[in-house]
Amino acid sequence: MSATSTNTKTGKPFDVAIAGGGVIGGAIALELARAGLHVAVFDRQKPGQEASWASAGIISPAPENPGMIATVELAKRSAALYPEFVAQVEELSGQSTGYRRKGMLEALFSRDAKAELSTIIALHHGLGLKAEPLSAEDARELEPALSDELEAAVLRPEEASIDNRLLTAAVFEAAQRSGAEIFPASRVNGIWRDGARCRGLLLENEKVEAQWTVIAAGCFSGMIEGASAYAPVKPAKGQMIALRAENLEIERVLWSEKIYLVPRNDGRILAGATVEYVGFDKRVTAGGIERNLAAAIELVPGLKDARIEETWAGLRPDSADHLPILGPTDIEGLVMATGHFRSGILLTPVTARLIREWVTEQKVSLDWERFSPLRFQSAAAGASRHAPA
Repeated sequence: MSATSTNTKTGKPFDVAIAGGGVIGGAIALELARAGLHVAVFDRQKPGQEASWASAGIISPAPENPGMIATVELAKRSAALYPEFVAQVEELSGQSTGYRRKGMLEALFSRDAKAELSTIIALHHGLGLKAEPLSAEDARELEPALSDELEAAVLRPEEASIDNRLLTAAVFEAAQRSGAEIFPASRVNGIWRDGARCRGLLLENEKVEAQWTVIAAGCFSGMIEGASAYAPVKPAKGQMIALRAENLEIERVLWSEKIYLVPRNDGRILAGATVEYVGFDKRVTAGGIERNLAAAIELVPGLKDARIEETWAGLRPDSADHLPILGPTDIEGLVMATGHFRSGILLTPVTARLIREWVTEQKVSLDWERFSPLRFQSAAAGASRHAPA
């Protein structure tokens, strides 16, 4: 290594070095900088160009499947933090984030919709989430563009969405104005380990010294040498479409088992998203776009005449159990904040809050043991113990 990078203002090591310039890395930097720490963010390109850029920006703590119930308390806390988080980011940055707190409507098409409806409502109420059953007629009264084939719906009135691209830009502007330093085009190759302690990050041509090191590099976290054992994440590709439809309005986020539609303040309607395990391939494919369009038109038939404004794909960081990877490791000073899968935007405020609490107080206000980076090592150790001799 040719040099050691330190804080340019003080000439001293950073308090915190963050690997990963997505919205989560930026939000952690903002929290820590506002707590008075000297913080630096390192990303291999311009910050905010990966999953944070590709997301739909849905803010919903409701579990998509039974496996996600473990994240509900974390998600509820994060959704509750959002109004304060957005207000702070917009004030500090002077930029809008496109936050819309207009609720979500989940559409049910099956013949067993009534039974499905009661199950969903009971589950949500049991988890402390607001949800209201709607007849097909009541649902179409709220959202006239919905299909006539709809059988029933669930209204989740407190859910929201945000323009993730605007949010990410505003978060980084706010972080910089708060004193955080951002280093684009700074590829992180590994952690700088000294025995049982992490001393910082290893870049391509220099070492970055810091008291605390945070790995928040999304699906690239597993490529950082020394951190990969705590972040066994793989990319889960999602393809998206932005549509613009004349004489058709959608007020709320619309959701079916095949698709979600997210209205933006600028009039666009986002449709997505596929889940594909194809490595780091971000190509937009005819099959992926066909599936999204067919499902979108099934949910809102009027979209058949919509103009396609943009197509893209992004890579979500998925862990082995599909749960986030949050918290300290058994290497002193090394903390993980990755593996958020389909909930990165949703979990941004609570992740930033918890990492700041841990770094500044070594305790947190929410039980995050279920998401510990050490759970993978425990599983690996258990597998080796039970392996045949």
